[in-house]
Amino acid sequence: MRPTLLIAATTTALALLAGCASKPQPEYAPRELQSLNATTELKTLWRERIGKGLGEAGYPVEPAQDGDTLFAADGRGLVEALDADSGETRWAVELDTPVSSGLTAVAGSLYLATRNGEVLSLDQTDGEIQWRTQVTSEVLAAPQANQQLLVVQAVDGRITALDRQSGDERWVYSGPRPSLTLRGTGTPTVIDPVTFAGFANGRLVTLDNRSGQPLWERRIAIPQGRSEIDRLVDLAGQPVLTQDGRLFVTSYNGRLAALDAPSGEIQWARELSSYHTPILVGNVLFVVDEASHVIAVDAGSGNELWRNETLEGRSLTAPAYATDHLVVGDAEGYLHLIDAREGNVVGRTHVDGSGIGVRPLTDRRRIYALANDGTLEALELRP
Repeated sequence: MRPTLLIAATTTALALLAGCASKPQPEYAPRELQSLNATTELKTLWRERIGKGLGEAGYPVEPAQDGDTLFAADGRGLVEALDADSGETRWAVELDTPVSSGLTAVAGSLYLATRNGEVLSLDQTDGEIQWRTQVTSEVLAAPQANQQLLVVQAVDGRITALDRQSGDERWVYSGPRPSLTLRGTGTPTVIDPVTFAGFANGRLVTLDNRSGQPLWERRIAIPQGRSEIDRLVDLAGQPVLTQDGRLFVTSYNGRLAALDAPSGEIQWARELSSYHTPILVGNVLFVVDEASHVIAVDAGSGNELWRNETLEGRSLTAPAYATDHLVVGDAEGYLHLIDAREGNVVGRTHVDGSGIGVRPLTDRRRIYALANDGTLEALELRP
């Protein structure tokens, strides 16, 4: 899904730009799909419909999974829990406000945010609301949890940490906000000591989770060009953190960078424009750039290993990974499988013509793809 733009007014209101300004990057004409000698089959296990879908604005309401339960929502406020194996609905609740963020399921709770700037915690067993808390503005990024906190990043640039059990506010960090940004924010990465958060001014900040105070800040992308659109440098993805303390970050009109997480020192960087979260498998980083090229990069050096341009302009989702394959959806509703070692498209299926705008959810050989109209399809990889 291509991002739209927001302009920050002198008041606290944020207005969605219309017309040609809704697509900030140079246009890449979508390439026609070529005939495919598939080596991997995608077998449908079940299909269900989640309410009315994501809505015309295409809210990024990604599903979540915890154990054998899948959680999904539509843009109007319907939230469902489904059996991951059969697709059978376990419960469904209608919230009194539309959902705007992706879902996060952890430790018996389901967290989400709404268009009016509320964050909710639901009981995974029955959908009962455990608590709801108002934050500073609309939230599009999925709330992120550690053992004590739930951290949310709002479209006004502020990051709020809430107590996971009660929803009480613990701290708020006010990040900078340029006059023009992509519609959407980065998703913070949260561990027990710190939160890593990217902002629309191209900077990455590490916050102390005890107080919300910044520990270090680094510029990932530098605004360039004459127009406001050319100077967009949003860190719209989520930082990827490794166990050995490396961070990988993408930026729009900027760079793909690797940093040392404790110090923020940049280890390597390469020119690459992306508003998607990359994924790391072993020592290979996979990125979908703004042109919908799929790129494999050596995580240690930043050197490109392969690039697939056959899906250029098809508005690919962020990549997911399932058993040696990358999985991406596109604006026409196709789901594509790419061999992670060679970079070739080795499988494809059509989910729904409304398009796929959120990253597929994967669980080993299983893939859950949510189309924009609410069609949720479970598929299995079969060689």
